[in-house]
Amino acid sequence: MEIRELRAFVVVAEEGGVSAAARRLHLSQSALSQVVQSLERQLGVQLLTRSHSGTTPTPAGELLVRRARAILADHDKAVAELSALGDSGSVVAGSIRVGVPLELPLDVLPSALAELRAAHPATQVEVRHASSAGQVAALENGELDLALVRYRPVGDRFDAMLVVREPIGVLLDARHSESLAKPSGVPLDRLAGMNWLAFPRSDAPPWYDEVAAILRTHGLVDQVSAAGGDPPVTAEVKFAAVRAGRSFTLAPPGWATTLPEGIRWHPIEGNPIVRRTWAIWPATSRQRDLATLVAAFQLPNGGG
Repeated sequence: MEIRELRAFVVVAEEGGVSAAARRLHLSQSALSQVVQSLERQLGVQLLTRSHSGTTPTPAGELLVRRARAILADHDKAVAELSALGDSGSVVAGSIRVGVPLELPLDVLPSALAELRAAHPATQVEVRHASSAGQVAALENGELDLALVRYRPVGDRFDAMLVVREPIGVLLDARHSESLAKPSGVPLDRLAGMNWLAFPRSDAPPWYDEVAAILRTHGLVDQVSAAGGDPPVTAEVKFAAVRAGRSFTLAPPGWATTLPEGIRWHPIEGNPIVRRTWAIWPATSRQRDLATLVAAFQLPNGGG
């Protein structure tokens, strides 16, 4: 059993249901259910009684909640005391500077920060929004401690962990949406003749080149819309270009519920474009609270 599994189970017991616990932990319900099922498999007992009104711990579940709370209290106290000691043995307050890209899935960072706060309550976290390339440069210059980026840098100067995968879809105006979309999604080759409103290549060159190569293999034109140059491509710019009916843009599934009138999001048939977000940090880092934050990203988040 892992500490994060015990912590998640205690929250389920306290909330009386997976749905409420998932909201509190910033996890998907399916991911949290998998954690509970994993515990039940490891222990060989049923931990929860499930009904239409929620869940209640079985006798075995109640015992685990009591034991888990004691374990978590001892664990958090020990980690906090040890992590607060510097090399000289004096108490020091830590800080972590985290870089974040645009369009990071909402459940990725909050759940990891919650685990960090539980283990290292004195650690201060500063979040900075920047392009992937900008974050890599900041890491190299010692201006960031952790970066969440769209590509894994080559070489051994950084350690890295894949945090989340997102199948990328397409935004179209309503007219093109009706004529191009199939029940399974929009086939990429049906977008031939339209301009790709691209994000700036300077944001994440390897990720841009990967997307451009996939589009070319499906017969799409190399020419991108003018707004895909160096300036940031905001949501307003994307919507305006798509409304004009001559361009399409790529977007993750989260955009599907926040679109203005006349614009539709569709999956791309076969999910040929998958956006990856990597956590990267200096390979030489020995910062304990940073290690805790990195480990917290391994919690199930529905896509990682």
